[in-house]
Amino acid sequence: MNVKRWEIAGVFWIIIAGSLLHFVYDWSGHSTLIALIAPVNESVWEHLKLGYWSLLLFTLVEYKYIKTNINHLFWAKAIGLLSLEITIIIIFYSYTAIINRSILWIDIGSYILGAIFCQAVSYRILKKQIYRSINKYGLFIFLAAGILLIIFAFFPPHLPIFIDHNTGAYGIK
Repeated sequence: MNVKRWEIAGVFWIIIAGSLLHFVYDWSGHSTLIALIAPVNESVWEHLKLGYWSLLLFTLVEYKYIKTNINHLFWAKAIGLLSLEITIIIIFYSYTAIINRSILWIDIGSYILGAIFCQAVSYRILKKQIYRSINKYGLFIFLAAGILLIIFAFFPPHLPIFIDHNTGAYGIK
């Protein structure tokens, strides 16, 4: 399968896997182990896990099949990840600043748009010839993002991005 097809398939994987991941924490009976990868509340921050973990899993599978053709996959995916997460954050805070409430279909739409944007950005980077050494920076971005998502589920700063607007709580319940 060529890179373009992989990136298109990735859009669907990120949307479907991330959507299912939304419910896994509740399905697990609020397992602390599952809290590492699934949202523990309805905060914007916790919902960034949806894109992160679904993209990371897809990237690991994709790497197995395209590593001989691409030498900077992790860099491309890290920039894609940042694009996905920034898209969600910008859309959420832009529209809620105007109407003072969240709307589920806009939130879902921002995730879908973020997934599309993620894979489009990744694809554009993958089409370029870039030195293999940049991959280590992509791996660092992925690792740092994952560590922050985990740490802040348990020890969130008291900032707006971390608050569950339904309950007023921060982090794991």
